[in-house]
Amino acid sequence: MSKRKNPCESENLNADFCEFLMELAEYEKNVSRNIHKFNAYRKAAGVLASLSKRIESGEEAKKLNGIGEKIAKKIDEFIHTGKLKKLENIHQDEKAQAINMLTRISGIGPVKAAEMVKNGIRGIDDLEKYKHLLNHHQLIGLKYFEDFEKKIPRSEIQEIEKKLKSKILNFDGQFTVTICGSYRRGKSESGDIDVLVTHTSLKEGENKKKHGEGMLRKIVDKLKGLYIEEISLGDTKFMGVCRLSEALPARRLDIRLIPCNQYHCAVLYFTGSDVFNKNMRTHALEKGFTLNEYSLRPIGATGVPGEPVPITSEEDIFDYIDYPYKKPEERNL
Repeated sequence: MSKRKNPCESENLNADFCEFLMELAEYEKNVSRNIHKFNAYRKAAGVLASLSKRIESGEEAKKLNGIGEKIAKKIDEFIHTGKLKKLENIHQDEKAQAINMLTRISGIGPVKAAEMVKNGIRGIDDLEKYKHLLNHHQLIGLKYFEDFEKKIPRSEIQEIEKKLKSKILNFDGQFTVTICGSYRRGKSESGDIDVLVTHTSLKEGENKKKHGEGMLRKIVDKLKGLYIEEISLGDTKFMGVCRLSEALPARRLDIRLIPCNQYHCAVLYFTGSDVFNKNMRTHALEKGFTLNEYSLRPIGATGVPGEPVPITSEEDIFDYIDYPYKKPEERNL
C-alpha cells in the first residue's frame, strides 16, 4: 500500500498538530526504527484529525484516547512557540533528512535507505548516478518519483475504477472488484490505488495457489493499456503503475486476489483507517473473537482461536462482535 498515508486534510482543524506528529512518526519509522513511537504518533494524529473542534492545550489533548503526557507536552510547546525543538534538531540532521527523502521512493525501505546514506547517497540526484545499485522496483520508483508524490484526485480514481471493473467483469462476471483505502472512505484524494479482487470459485483451503496464480495473471493481462509498468506479479498480488492518459501522472496500482470466504475481512482491513482497525480488533478481543485481514474467529476457553465464522458481508463482522456498524466514510479516525 501507499508509503505516504497521512490523516492531515484541508478540513482538519488540527492539521498543524497532525503535520508535526506525522513528521515525527516518519522519523521514528525510517531513522530511529522505533515502531512503538511511530504507531503512537500516527494514532495521536488520527485522533486529532477526527475532531470537529480545534485543540486549545496539551491538557485538553491528554483527555483524548491515544494521547499521553509526552505528546501533550509537544502540543503545548507548539502552541506556545509555533515550533518543536525535536523537529528542529531532526531538520538539522543531514543523515535523518537523507534517509527520510530516500524512503519516499517506492521500493526503498528504511534499512535500504540507511545503507545508501552510509555509502554517500543523499537524494535523487545521487541515485541517478547509481542506478546499477537499484533493483527493478526501486528503478520504477525513481523513474516515476515526481508522479508518485502527487495525490490522486477522487474523480481520476473513479475513472480508473470504471475501467478496471469493465475489463475484469467483461472477462468474467463472477469476479468482485473493490477499491479500498482512503478512496473507499470517501476522501477527496488518495496516495495510490489499492484494489481487492475475488472470484466465486476461489476459496481458502481449496488449493488457493493453483487457482490464484493463473487467475491473477489473466486479470493483469486484461488490464494491459491501463497499466504501463509491472513491478511484480505473484500468486495473489500484483504491483504496478497505471495511467489514464499521457496528459496525467503515473499512479501506483496494487491488486490483491483474495479467497471469497476471506474477502469481507480483507475489504474491512484494507479500507482502514489504521486507528479504526486497531479499535475494532481490540473490541473483538473483548467480545471473545480475534479479527484480522483473513478471518474472524472465536477464542475458546483455552485461549486458542477456533474455526473462522462464516462472513457474507462487512456488516456480519460488526454484528458478530456487537460493534455499531460504521459506513466506510465514518472510519476516518
